Amino acid sequence: MFAVYAARTDAEQPLSALELGERPAPEEREGWSTVTVRAASLNHHDLWSLRGVGLGQEKLPMILGCDAAGTDPDGNEVVVYPVIGLSGHGVGPKEPRSILTERYQGTFAEQVAVPTWNLLPKPAELSFEEAACLPTAWLTAYRMLFTNAGVKPGDSVLVQGAGGGVSTAAIVLGRAAGLRVYATSRDEAKRKRALDLGAHGAFEPGARLPQRVDAVIETVGAATWSHSVKALRPGGTLVISGATSGPNPPATELNRIFFLELKVVGSTMGTKEELAGLLNFCAVTGVRPVIDSVLPMERAREGFERLAAGDVFGKVVLTP
Repeated sequence: MFAVYAARTDAEQPLSALELGERPAPEEREGWSTVTVRAASLNHHDLWSLRGVGLGQEKLPMILGCDAAGTDPDGNEVVVYPVIGLSGHGVGPKEPRSILTERYQGTFAEQVAVPTWNLLPKPAELSFEEAACLPTAWLTAYRMLFTNAGVKPGDSVLVQGAGGGVSTAAIVLGRAAGLRVYATSRDEAKRKRALDLGAHGAFEPGARLPQRVDAVIETVGAATWSHSVKALRPGGTLVISGATSGPNPPATELNRIFFLELKVVGSTMGTKEELAGLLNFCAVTGVRPVIDSVLPMERAREGFERLAAGDVFGKVVLTP
């Protein structure tokens, strides 16, 4: 079957490790189902895999891709929950959790095999392309906002780094949930897009906000850390799920954190139940993932190049 895969890893030139071509189809396995992929979406995780982060040499070659929507062997329309080993279903209770492409072949192919437990019904209201955007970046944003930040309608939130998959999702979900949403970006065009998506204000990084916020959604890391801490009201919550600009900020702001009793919460992905909640949220509210572009898998390299260059707003989707 045709697939997009890491033939090797290269920390300095990750795209040089990307290959497109034939790979073996999934083998039958008890407790697992083979999904015919109708759409899959890119994440920065795929670029990190090409660099060798979380992907050992012994697992190569590895088909990339965490997210997918398609049809199961009975013809049901499904969405793939990409965390394997969280429940023990299909792998045994002692296997550590992993995300697709770390231990098991991913979704950038005509077919992908996952434990049957990992399949969720795709709402009829969502297209395959829309549903394929949700399981990683949008699920991460959903958990950050509604589980770990604990915000409620009427609260305020700052989303750092508008344009990335998680930050874009947080803007759209936050506005739909009745939050006052502020966003930052170095790029004027991305600030305008954030406003078009419903942000109440869009600012350059480090700018003074109209008010201190109840929560900050942080994926940028070192470059925006001090601004994130200073933007919070006393008792506010900073939720972090990534550090694309680096993990070591020049100032940790510890004095402000303890004096104002701020909460710093790490967040990774989300549960299967939260993905079901996100799917229902989108179906009921009319919220749809922001899609930057839809490309055939044969043009996957183009999508990877744009993602690596930061030249996207929303999700890049691949279709077989």
